[in-house]
Amino acid sequence: MEKNKGNKLKEVASVFFKLGCFAFGGPAAHIAMMEDEIVTKRQWMTRDYFLDLIGTTNLIPGPNSTEMTMHCGYERAGKIGLFVAGISFIFPATVITAILAYLYVSYGTLPEVEPFIFGIKPAVLAIIASAVIKLGKKAVKGLELAVLGALVLGASLLGVNEIIALLSAGILGMLYFSLKDKAIKSTNSISPLFLLSGLGTSVLKVSTLNVFWVFLKVGAILYGSGYVLFAYLDAELVTRGWLTRAELIDAIAVGQFTPGPILSTSTFIGYQLSGFYGALAATAGIFLPSFLFVLILNPFIPKMQKSKILRYFLNAVNVAAVAVMLAVLVIMTKETLIDWKAIVIALIAVALTFKTKKISPIWVIIIGAVLGYVLVGLLPS
Repeated sequence: MEKNKGNKLKEVASVFFKLGCFAFGGPAAHIAMMEDEIVTKRQWMTRDYFLDLIGTTNLIPGPNSTEMTMHCGYERAGKIGLFVAGISFIFPATVITAILAYLYVSYGTLPEVEPFIFGIKPAVLAIIASAVIKLGKKAVKGLELAVLGALVLGASLLGVNEIIALLSAGILGMLYFSLKDKAIKSTNSISPLFLLSGLGTSVLKVSTLNVFWVFLKVGAILYGSGYVLFAYLDAELVTRGWLTRAELIDAIAVGQFTPGPILSTSTFIGYQLSGFYGALAATAGIFLPSFLFVLILNPFIPKMQKSKILRYFLNAVNVAAVAVMLAVLVIMTKETLIDWKAIVIALIAVALTFKTKKISPIWVIIIGAVLGYVLVGLLPS
């Protein structure tokens, strides 16, 4: 039994460390790659259950894709698996970011990686599209949910906050299907999780402890994807005079072009503020709330599935989550396919993803990066 559990932990560590090394493109791409590894290849859970995890993860603070790794680790290898999965996914990005932070602080510049990122972005589009199609087939269980998904897609494209869209869809779906059912039985209620407030502290100097508390507060209230991180850090760091806005933009850029969660930006900033121990404090602070939220929430998911009224809520949230992923795909496509080089890479990635079923998304990412280097880095403009 112990040996079997040890093997599962090793498997969890291996899968999420690999994803942490190659998961470029933001939360939607990370979740798409995760779906391929966890559901399609390894069959750790059904696609329906994976959808439920996405839906519930979108409703709690913290980085969505990182929290998904924790949920998957919990399902595969229990509470220890939760921590192994999360740490394995975060570790590569934080190490790479810490090295870049050292080079930045020492030499004041970042390495030239634009050609590789240029190629990765269109490749990611194909991976997200594949996941949207597979998850959408499971999420859209009828005409009503299809209409609800379309409404969420439209709202997301118009700029409505994704959390508001998800919650509104969940409540609307729950009310509609409850009224339609007409025979609602009493169900066990689940108390909502309230956020702990007042974590902030009056910063007198940039000590390691102060760095930890500020990033702990950000990690506890950061809703949605990591892309809203800039606004939080601008308010917490630039207004305090800890960083200039130019330094913050550089830090965000590092989070964008390193693999794994964009919140690895915290490692870079922590190093800037307080050296090696500042990097550790910032990283621990921003990710710690996610581990705690998932640890508390995960045991409730089976109960939510058994509750009829909460099942309606989850179904609506799940289709809304897929709609949000589709909205991200539409927006990313507009921003990415700006010239013939990006279109060529995107078409090759689509062919690899949809025509060559056995190829891993990781290889699609690598091929995209190489093509970006060839077309942008070597060919004349």
